[in-house]
Amino acid sequence: MRRPWLTGESGSTGIVSAPLWDSKASKFAGLLTTSDYINVIQYYFQNPAALDQIDQFRLDSLRDVEKALGVAPPETVSIDPERPLYEACRRMLESRARRIPLVTNDSQTDRSHVLSVITQYRILKFVAVNVGDTQKLRRPLGELLLGTYNNIATASMDTPVIDVIHILVERSISSVPILNSEGVVYNVFEAVDVIALIRGGVYDDLSLTVGEVLKKRSPEFPGIYTCSLNDGLDTIFDTIRKSRVHRLVVVDEYFKLKGVLTLSDILHYILLEGETDEA
Repeated sequence: MRRPWLTGESGSTGIVSAPLWDSKASKFAGLLTTSDYINVIQYYFQNPAALDQIDQFRLDSLRDVEKALGVAPPETVSIDPERPLYEACRRMLESRARRIPLVTNDSQTDRSHVLSVITQYRILKFVAVNVGDTQKLRRPLGELLLGTYNNIATASMDTPVIDVIHILVERSISSVPILNSEGVVYNVFEAVDVIALIRGGVYDDLSLTVGEVLKKRSPEFPGIYTCSLNDGLDTIFDTIRKSRVHRLVVVDEYFKLKGVLTLSDILHYILLEGETDEA
């Protein structure tokens, strides 16, 4: 049986990831993430008759859900805490993972131990707090073209939430900007917002609109973070240092959408910019 070993990684939406522990083999078995929640939502949307057995759903069934949806199982990525941080960053970027568990292996018992989970946010906040050279990153985003600025998936507050969930899966993205009729950024639907549907047991009414789902957010939700093409990475790092940021929406002076800047974009830039491509 796979059971979640809950970490302290939580926010206004509750726990968003948990290492999975194989109690039979006594070893790390992967990471439960919002992608799993989204797969479950999609599965019950496509198989409404299975809702009668929802109370019997177990984590062991996640692989069956992936097979039914034709989704590739997630890569099991982890790293020993004694390895360099650079290596952990490279593994995250190569696997497109936003977090990576720190796992040790006891050579005497051949059992693994999950110590913690390191996230892109924690890494970038460490850089923002401890590395003074971030002040040198003053080239504006418009010059760096860091982020996504073309073919951006968007939705409105009236869009059915299931449509946005499909977009998240099809694009392999973690958020969708919500715009009004004039193209002004009104909000952002995040993958973690799906957890509110799971927690509320809303499996059979995915005709709910984005606006209705976002109302389920905690009152402590801090809102969305924005920046402009004139902002430099030094300003972005200052925001990361002060706030728990997972992405920034790039807007113009009228708050109209220009692009999306993710933590993966930033991590890739500071880690690999200028590095010679390996053969």
